[in-house]
Amino acid sequence: MDCSLFLEEEGWGEGAEHEQPPRTRTLTQRDYNTPMLRIGPIQLDAPFVQAALSGYSDAAMRLLAREYGCPYTINEVVLDRLVTTGGKKMRRMLAIPPGDHPVGGQLMGSEPEQFAEAADEMVTMGYDVIDINFGCPVKKVLGRCRGGFLLSTPDTAIEIIQRVLDAVANRTPVTLKMRRGMDDSDDSERNFFTILDAAFSAGVAAITVHGRTVKQRYVGPSRWTFLERVKRYAGDRTILGSGDLFSAEDCVRMLNETGVDGCSIARGAIGNPFIFNEVRALLAGEPLPPPPSLRDQRIALERHHALTAAECGEELAGRLLRKFGVRYSELHPSHAEVKTAFLSVNTLDDWRQMLDRFYGDETHHPPVIRRTRPEALIAAGATWDCDGSA
Repeated sequence: MDCSLFLEEEGWGEGAEHEQPPRTRTLTQRDYNTPMLRIGPIQLDAPFVQAALSGYSDAAMRLLAREYGCPYTINEVVLDRLVTTGGKKMRRMLAIPPGDHPVGGQLMGSEPEQFAEAADEMVTMGYDVIDINFGCPVKKVLGRCRGGFLLSTPDTAIEIIQRVLDAVANRTPVTLKMRRGMDDSDDSERNFFTILDAAFSAGVAAITVHGRTVKQRYVGPSRWTFLERVKRYAGDRTILGSGDLFSAEDCVRMLNETGVDGCSIARGAIGNPFIFNEVRALLAGEPLPPPPSLRDQRIALERHHALTAAECGEELAGRLLRKFGVRYSELHPSHAEVKTAFLSVNTLDDWRQMLDRFYGDETHHPPVIRRTRPEALIAAGATWDCDGSA
């Protein structure tokens, strides 16, 4: 299977009128001066990925990220038993549109056998990587012994990893997402390294480590010094870092300060597909591009709408983009007013009027100023059940 970087748009949303963003040039290792990221047999041309984001990283967001320079994306996390039972909603959530490769499918659950069955099903669906979620900190998820809870039960966690690897049977790489532990106790850290060692020994291709504990959820800083320790410990095994990546400068700083092989961009990518090409520019030794103009932002919004409409219909697309609009609005100089306008969109006419009012004549608005931190941090997954249910 050839899983090199794909950036084609083979018909997904074909026929929808939109203005294309600039195509991303393929950077080689020679002019890049940064090692490319490898996930098993998959070679990526940049050391960053778009993380799985509950309620966000659907097909439209993933395709848009690719068009703005992201080499690899992961679908929003799904519960293992929902994968195996199917249903129209789940089939739509798991659908892989043309051009969306390489793509990872992230699974969550508590029963090793169900995990394995779901992993096998997702390989059959065409996912290029199976990603195991041991990181979700949502209270409801923890109460059902899923996500981050499994960091407190190493034996069960290790059995899940082995069962998934056996089910996948070398057809695709398997990766793992972890937080640095349940809490800051010594026992929690020992559990972390026990799982990490067992995962790599069993054959996991890469591990993403979030620098917060499960109990921290999304409060307080991500501990990048822990990421540095993990990478030094892991040696030449692939480690990706996660946490507090809201700007291109953050991503480059994490790579430089921690030595991780790549960074997993999560909340920083919501409503900000520009971050991927900005990271590429910095890593290629180029100046940071200017903040996206209102015209640039409108192009991205229209494309995001077109991709969503291709799947869900034009009338529904605007309402589905309201949650993204909260973050898109933070790039706008009149962000508070724009946020309110996004949240008021109900119809296609509302969507068009909002774009014309706020993303039309740039002289009607103050100059765009770069924001390196969002005004309102959306804790993706913190208010979502992480299992595909409301």
